[in-house]
Amino acid sequence: MNAILSPDQYVVIGNPIAHSKSPAIHARFASLCKQHMEYQPLLAPLDGFAASVAAFRDGGGKGANVTVPFKLQAYALATQLTARAQLAGAVNTLSFSGNEIFGDNTDGVGLVNDIVRNAGKTLKGKRVLLLGAGGAARGVLLPLLSEQPSELVIANRTLSKAEELLVLAQQHGAGSVKLQACEWAVLSGRFDVIINATSASLSDELPPISATLFDAHTLAYDMMYGAQLTAFLRFAQTQGAQLRDGLGMLVEQAAESFYIWRGVRPDTAMLLLELREALELP
Repeated sequence: MNAILSPDQYVVIGNPIAHSKSPAIHARFASLCKQHMEYQPLLAPLDGFAASVAAFRDGGGKGANVTVPFKLQAYALATQLTARAQLAGAVNTLSFSGNEIFGDNTDGVGLVNDIVRNAGKTLKGKRVLLLGAGGAARGVLLPLLSEQPSELVIANRTLSKAEELLVLAQQHGAGSVKLQACEWAVLSGRFDVIINATSASLSDELPPISATLFDAHTLAYDMMYGAQLTAFLRFAQTQGAQLRDGLGMLVEQAAESFYIWRGVRPDTAMLLLELREALELP
């Protein structure tokens, strides 16, 4: 009689963590891809991230997603880092093999895949505006550059932070992409894609940007999502722009983690539609 193998174990680690949609997303991926695995939320004490990871590994855990506030600690814990994790300065995906802890960051590729595959918008040769210069913006920088837009403008309230990201982009191979760093007030011209990577949407506020940056051909993308359009997307809507929230980015970054762990890339279209309907999102 054949022994029944236990499913491979994966977790999402955070604090708080009960709100996370990752377990439902990965359970659906596992079902669609016929993978023998379990994925659970893991609440780690604020001062006990490394110990929580060690206990999970010792128990046979295969990999973990990492969410707030532990992405920087995951970066420090990893023994090997991908280039995109190095540039992001943060890790949201851990894989365990022997004594090695592999760290990756799938946020940027999740954003790019959602724009290119799901929204059907090419980035190659386009003029792209990245609003914000914090961790969210840094995390998507390398995947955006890899799409070879004609120009990438990094705009931030504080010019020095935008300039820091510009230097990082130059150091990591911007190639022929024209790079610019600036403050909000000096932004001008129309953009093909405008990505809101600021935290303004958390408080339903709008970055101080001009309506002239948008037209009917502009894709306005907010990394946040909710039951209502964010202030940024409402503003873009009044300019006739195309709108997209961050739910697709959430699903696509999860799909990239799943691929890293299992070597199988799930079809995200069905799950994205299911999630949007279940959450009653616009």
